[in-house]
Amino acid sequence: MLIDSHAHLEDEKYNEDREKVIEECKKDLTFLINVGSNILTSKKTIELAHKYDFIYATVGIHPHDAEREKDKIEEIEKLALEDKVVAIGEIGLDYYYGDPPKEFQIEAFVKQIRLAKKLKLPIVIHDRVAHEDILKILKKEWTQDLKGVFHSYSGSVEMIKEVISMNFYISLSGTVTFKNAKKVREVAKEVPLEWLLIETDSPYLTPEPYRGKRNKPTYVKFVAQKIAEIKGISFEEVCETTSQNAIKLFNLPSCF
Repeated sequence: MLIDSHAHLEDEKYNEDREKVIEECKKDLTFLINVGSNILTSKKTIELAHKYDFIYATVGIHPHDAEREKDKIEEIEKLALEDKVVAIGEIGLDYYYGDPPKEFQIEAFVKQIRLAKKLKLPIVIHDRVAHEDILKILKKEWTQDLKGVFHSYSGSVEMIKEVISMNFYISLSGTVTFKNAKKVREVAKEVPLEWLLIETDSPYLTPEPYRGKRNKPTYVKFVAQKIAEIKGISFEEVCETTSQNAIKLFNLPSCF
């Protein structure tokens, strides 16, 4: 069992060999969650999910597109009703570049949280340099029906308890393998395995030993290996438990 809980196979970086990469994934992965980030990529990821049995889709408007697609939430709702769509995302806040303005990002984030609650779907959260506002919004909007995952978690060890208390999983990516990623390795050590997912964020965040090259979903095994090493447990246990967690969160067909 091995599940990449967050990838972007619709990305143009796969235009020349997408079919080949997907064939590799079919051999090594049980399931793959392909994540939309705007209207166009959400449509493309649905197409991939319809074409390949092991791929599932999410639809959403990324904070980078929050101003440009501010009037597209109704279209996201229509896409979310498509077969094999398992979450709303990638949504959230990204203050790293200071653009688009915070008010557009916050408005899009809140609207999509409410959409997820309406449709009873989990959310996939993008949180970059915005921990305080993310938590503030989630606490305000939170209900028992709301659940999701912090994709490529960049928060502190202290923040883990707050995230878990609201039924949110923590997902770790290739950054956990980076030599200078002390904080991420501390998170990997401290987060309970039953609240952990693994991902690649392909084609980005390529893990060691391939850092600097294009990422692929099959490299999620290196994330699992590093977490197993940090926690002092077996690779098999990391794969099995994170897969169970992904199946539970995204309501995937059970393989156990």
